[in-house]
Amino acid sequence: MYTFDSRIRFSETDSDRKLSLLGLLNYFQDCSTFQAEAVGMGLGYMLERKLAWVLSSWQITADRYPELGETVTIGTIPYRIRGFIGCRNFFMRDSEGRYLAKANSIWALIDLTSGKPVAVPPEMYEAYRPEEPLEMEYADRKIVMPAGGRQQDGITIGPHHLDANRHVNNGQYVAIAEDCLDRGHGQVRQLRVEYKKQAFLGDILYPYLVENEDVTFVSLQDGDGKVYAAVEFDTAARPESTISG
Repeated sequence: MYTFDSRIRFSETDSDRKLSLLGLLNYFQDCSTFQAEAVGMGLGYMLERKLAWVLSSWQITADRYPELGETVTIGTIPYRIRGFIGCRNFFMRDSEGRYLAKANSIWALIDLTSGKPVAVPPEMYEAYRPEEPLEMEYADRKIVMPAGGRQQDGITIGPHHLDANRHVNNGQYVAIAEDCLDRGHGQVRQLRVEYKKQAFLGDILYPYLVENEDVTFVSLQDGDGKVYAAVEFDTAARPESTISG
C-alpha cells in the first residue's frame, strides 16, 4: 500500500466547491505515479526500458466528494499481477479515516517498441508486492452500450489533452464525456470507463450519448464508429456497504 495526504485545492473543485469527478480521478492517477517513483519504477525507469502501463478500465465509487480545504488521504493497493496484467485498488479517506471513495483499475504492461503486451518482469512484481484487495462491490470491466441515443459534435484533440506518453490522458476521456452530460445530472456516484484504443493529437472524438433514468452512457468514437473509450456515469446512491469498511 502507498498513501499520501493532501488538501483539496480550489483548482480541483467544481461549482459547488467540492472535489470534481476529474479531480478525484487525477488524485488516484497521481497516487499510482507517486508509488511508481517511490519504488524505483517511475517514468524514467519505464521509458529507458520502452515500457508503459496502459489503463484498460476504471471503476470509481464515491460516497461523498470532499469540500474545498478539506484534508484527505489518498492510497493505492496493487492486488494482482498476472502475465502482463496488473490490478490496483485506490481509495480516498477523510481526516477521521472514513472512506470517501474507492476504486478498481486494470492495467496492461505494453512494449512501446512493438506496441504489444509484455509479461511483468520479476523486479517489478517484487517492487509492487500485491496485497489483499479492498472490500467493495466489483463491477464488470466491460461496458455494454444500450441501443438508441444521439451523436454529438466532434471534439478535436489538442495539446492540452495529452500526457507525457503523447497520447490522450486517461482522465481527459472522462472530462470530454462528462461535458456531454446535462448540467443538472447530479453527482456521479459510480464511474466506469473501458478504454479500447488510444487517441492522439489531431484525432476527432465523436461522443455518442445514451441516457437512462440514473445512468448515462457516452461512447467516444472515431469517424468510422470505432470506440476510443466507453464511459458510464451512474448518479444513483450506492449502498453504504460498497464504500464503508
